[in-house]
Amino acid sequence: MRQRTRALAQWVALGALVGVLCGAGSALFLWLLELATSFRGSHEVIVYTLPVAGLVIGAIYERFGQSIKGGNNLVIDTIHDEGPEIPLRMAPMVLAGTVLTHLFGGSAGREGTAVQMGASLTDWVSHRLQLAGPMRRQLLAAGVAGGFGSVFGTPIAGAVFGLEFIVLGRIEYRALVPALVASIVGDMTTRALGIGHTHYPASPHVPLTPLLLAKWVVFAAAIALATTAFIELTHFLKKQGEKRVSRLPLRMFIGGATVVVAWKVMGTSDYLGLGVPTIVRAFGDPALPSYAFAAKLLFTAVTLAAGFLGGEVTPLFFVGAALGNVLARVLGLPIELGAGVGLAAVFAASSNTPLALSIMAVELLGAEVLPHVVIVCVLAYLMTGHRSIYSAQRLLHGKDGGPLAGPIALRDVLPLSTSPRRTPPPADDEEPMTR
Repeated sequence: MRQRTRALAQWVALGALVGVLCGAGSALFLWLLELATSFRGSHEVIVYTLPVAGLVIGAIYERFGQSIKGGNNLVIDTIHDEGPEIPLRMAPMVLAGTVLTHLFGGSAGREGTAVQMGASLTDWVSHRLQLAGPMRRQLLAAGVAGGFGSVFGTPIAGAVFGLEFIVLGRIEYRALVPALVASIVGDMTTRALGIGHTHYPASPHVPLTPLLLAKWVVFAAAIALATTAFIELTHFLKKQGEKRVSRLPLRMFIGGATVVVAWKVMGTSDYLGLGVPTIVRAFGDPALPSYAFAAKLLFTAVTLAAGFLGGEVTPLFFVGAALGNVLARVLGLPIELGAGVGLAAVFAASSNTPLALSIMAVELLGAEVLPHVVIVCVLAYLMTGHRSIYSAQRLLHGKDGGPLAGPIALRDVLPLSTSPRRTPPPADDEEPMTR
């Protein structure tokens, strides 16, 4: 009992420390992001300079960012393989790069930045405290949870995300206490520093019926198609860009120029930056353009594939909410419910985290969104196949339930939609977070 109490106290203390660091980092990041977005909104001419900004950011990253170019995949690989310390420079570089991406009009999110900042700060602490092995890896998971939970104001979803996204097919309960503490403390720290979060309309109460269940199956299939399109398009553009243009600054220049051209063709700034106003609009506007989700998908795929900094969550919230708005109109569902379920389901399928995003939907939209969001998130997750925006994610079991010769990184499953090689079931004591 004494040993358990000591271990619990240690994890609470470490989780709280990580949470304070993550929360403070997220607060600074969100404050700067708000300033950048506001400035761009009142000086839209700055968007014309996105290609030049890409050239400069690319040159800096090419010179000083080689050790952190893996981004979220570097974090996942480090958790699994116990690689070298994640460079502390990742935190300020991804923060500055993401803020500049948004300032000049790139279509990107904020989750990637928060996760990478949280992981790099956490790994710095781990090495200063000379933590290694399972403790270091579990604390890294806590850093991911703290960053995610604090940047969105969803501490419970943040904790589950930090445990769920590591291995597809298993939740890492060994990191539960530090992840939960880090996410809750991180969220409290961000709020204490005066940072607020977007408020979304609450979902209406709609009883689940056989007919509604059938509609959710159709809804999930459409979500899975949009998710597959985003993942495949982003991977394709990135691969082709690296193949045809060897220099990162030039790829970012071309990507920035493409976004500027698309911006002028569309004749609106709705698809630049985070796109939060349109996300909120999707919850109540039956006149939202039916192509809005596809436009945001294209803007984001081009931006991220070119090498600009940021995450995928908020743009995919946009894609999901806008697509959910359209599907709700077609299927005869309440628009608020369709937009809310779509908001969560696209990222759930993209990141293979249906549980975390179902919980996030409840934290953002209220309990009435259950059980609808769980059904769609799980179905879309299954229908998307072995794909992910995080190519370093490990598969422990195939989505059809079969055991694998793994854990296997998704990037090693080629093509991503195929079924990996089967193997006899792993031993009960297999530990995927170890080597």
